[in-house]
This record gives sequence, C-alpha cells and structure tokens, in this order.
Amino acid sequence: MRKKMIAALLTGTMVLSTLAGCGGGNAPKEEKAQETKKAEAGTQAAAKETVYPSGTITIYGTGQPQYLQEYFDAWLERHKDIAPDVKISIVQTEGHAKSREKITMTALSGAVDDLPDATYLDPVNIMELSQGGLLKDETEFLQPYLKDLVDGAANDATVNGKIYGLPESVRPNVLFYNKEIFDKYGIDPAMMSTFDGYMEAGKLLKEKSNGTVYLSYISPGSKTWRYWGRRGLMPQANAKIWDESGNVVIGQDEGTKLALGTLDTMYQQGLLLKSEIMEPALYDAINNGQVATFYIGAFWDEFLRKNCGATSGKWRVMASPEFESVGKAGAPVSSYFCIVNKGDNVYAGLLEQLWHDFQFDAESRNTWVKSMEKQNAPYANPICLKLLQDDFWKAPSDYYGGQSFREMEGKCLENGAANLIITPQDAEADEIISAELETYVAGNQTMEQAIANMDKNLKAKIGQAKIMK
Repeated sequence: MRKKMIAALLTGTMVLSTLAGCGGGNAPKEEKAQETKKAEAGTQAAAKETVYPSGTITIYGTGQPQYLQEYFDAWLERHKDIAPDVKISIVQTEGHAKSREKITMTALSGAVDDLPDATYLDPVNIMELSQGGLLKDETEFLQPYLKDLVDGAANDATVNGKIYGLPESVRPNVLFYNKEIFDKYGIDPAMMSTFDGYMEAGKLLKEKSNGTVYLSYISPGSKTWRYWGRRGLMPQANAKIWDESGNVVIGQDEGTKLALGTLDTMYQQGLLLKSEIMEPALYDAINNGQVATFYIGAFWDEFLRKNCGATSGKWRVMASPEFESVGKAGAPVSSYFCIVNKGDNVYAGLLEQLWHDFQFDAESRNTWVKSMEKQNAPYANPICLKLLQDDFWKAPSDYYGGQSFREMEGKCLENGAANLIITPQDAEADEIISAELETYVAGNQTMEQAIANMDKNLKAKIGQAKIMK
C-alpha cells in the first residue's frame, strides 16, 4: 500500500490542503498554557534522557548547506552526553525538487536504509512527499511551540490538518535600494511605498541619469517568473493561476493583469536591465552603480554582501511597494526542516532537539550568525519571537550604512500578502508560465499574448488542478 502511495508522487495524483495547523479548542487560556508547558517540558526531558547510537545522520540540503554544517558540528560537540558518537553529513542537491525525486526513487526501490534522515523542503515538495507517507508527522511535537513563532510559520507545511515540516525560516519580499544613487539624483526613496511611485522613481532615474541607471533588472530565463512573478507581483496583486475549484483562470484574472502588466510597463519603458540574476554580469552592473533597486526576497542580502563589496554602505532596505488597490506588502517565503519517515528513524528525536535549539537557543544561534557574517555567508532571521526581540537582531549593519537589516527583515513580515495556492501541478505550471515570459522578454510576443498563451497551454497540458477544500 505504501509503495502505491509513493508511486502516486510520480503520476501527480496527490492533493494538498494548506490549512493552518495552529489548532485551538475551548479550554480556558490558563489551562491551555499549563498543558502547553507540560507538553514542551515532557518533549525536551524525553530527548535529554535518550542516548543515541553511533552513526551518521544524512540531511539533504540545497544552496550552500556547508554553512549549516558549522552549526550542526558545534551542536553535536556540545551534546556528547546524548550523542557521543553521532555525526551529521549534509548532502547538497540541486534543489528541493531534486531532493524530493531522490527520496521518492529511493523509497520506490525499497532501499530504506539509503534514505536520508532529514531534508530541507519547500511547501510544494512537502505536499508531495507527505502524501506518499515519507515525512514524519510533526503536529504533536510542534504544537507547544507555535505560539512562540512568527505568525503562520507552519502554515505552508500543513497538509490535511497535519504538520509535516519544522519551520526553518520565514523571509519576506522586500525592496533593496542604493541610497547613494537616489541621493545623487535627488529622488526620495519614500515615493516607492506604492508601485505607482516605484515606477515613477524608475522614470526619474532614467531621465536624470541619461539612461545609464536602471530601476532594476529582468532575467531572460526562468527567474523572472520565479522572483518577479510567483514570489513577488502575483501574490501582492492577489492574482490567481487557478480558481477555488482548480480551473485555469490566469488568462481572465484581473490580479494577473495587474501584476504582469506592471512588469510589462517597467520593461517597455526601459527601466529594467536585461541580465540574468546571480551571474557576474549583473554583479558588475551593481558595482558600477547601474542598478538602483531590487524587489526580491530577503535572501538577496547574502548575494549582495558576497558579490557587491564595492557598494558596501550604500544599500538600504524597506518594505515592498504596495498596489494601492490591494494594500498588501510582499508575501513571505517559508522553508522547512523535514524528518524522513523511514520506518524506525532512530535519530528523529535528536533532529527535533537540534531544530529546537537552532530556533530557541539565542547563544548558539548568535554565535553561528557572527561566523556567517565574517564569511559573507547566508543566514536568515530566527522565527522565534523572543529571539527577534533580542538586541542582537536589531544591530546596525555597516553594509547597510548603519541600518539594521535584521530588524527590517522582521518588520517587513508585517501585512504580508498570502502566497499563491499550492497544487500538485505547480511544478509543471511554472515551466509553462515561465516559457511564455521568456518569449516575452526576448521580444517575440507582447505581455497580453504571453498571458493568453499561459492560459491556453495550462488548459491544454494540465486542465484542472487538484485543490483540497
């Protein structure tokens, strides 16, 4: 039976429910608080009493997981009493989808011992693996901690009312801007609080710089849809690919027209430098003062610090511009630490304790972050509300001219837009939509034609998406 469930992952027969998992009940608040404290204390006590067998814990990670290895190794060194001969090995994959594919194929082959013990995943791939019974249900473990985390931290890992991922990070979409450029041309960054003002700032930059300074960039590849579309303009414009029944509506959706129409206006007016993101050519343009802003996820901080040292002290960050008709800031992007359900996963409790300490132990988290900053390496804000109130997470940054990037990242979570509905068809839909945007950026069709083709091809190749009500 389990193999049939796993095989379903490859044929796209799974469905998703993105219900919030913050359960309530009608017990009095004091009684609830006591129950929560007991459950939390019991969980930690049980973990501390266990001595784990020698062996290597394997974790699938993407991006640059070697930096997390630093935290894990130091954590194991401090916990010799419960894990005297345990090691952690992070295996880098090309992305969350690749992690899911490797886990699925390994499980289908019956090689359970070859499955990783844990993996980092995004919501789409959590949905797929949970439906195959391959992720540990973390609802009971996580419930006592939800009140101490940023709002909605577990929402995107909740499938059919159960939580299958431990929240790793919740990062907002923000607006980075080069203050030196705005000062040079006498433009007030405050005007960029709305998208109308953002586009007006772009026009002023173009006029006053004689066309040498661009408002931002546009990618000729798939990342235009990824960052400008799915994670950016679409959720902020309350846009829809599918309706509540899973029918394709992108071609008629007013939110889509607003979102992609805004991108079209900026591109047609010559406000966007055509350059692939995360590539040397764009970094050169940034260092040369040719690109003034980036409307993108907070993760961009890492890439600026690492690749654009020439602009240190010039950048600032503010909340994403808002569409006045919608009034929502940028949508957050969540990542999750998921324990693989591989039968008797002897390290499950140890991994849960590791997650807990990473999120709630201020001393170890702050020590690790200091090391990351020295290396210009990636790190995200904690999701623990108490840690976020610590002065450490409000410290000024030299790279941002004395502004506290960490504090602003936390503030930019306020009034965030809801992300697009997640369906099992999203991976295929992204390829279809991105292909039309790439054709548009290449100058081979208008935005109106691109949206019409998205609609037509989604209906022809996918039809109705599966949405759990």
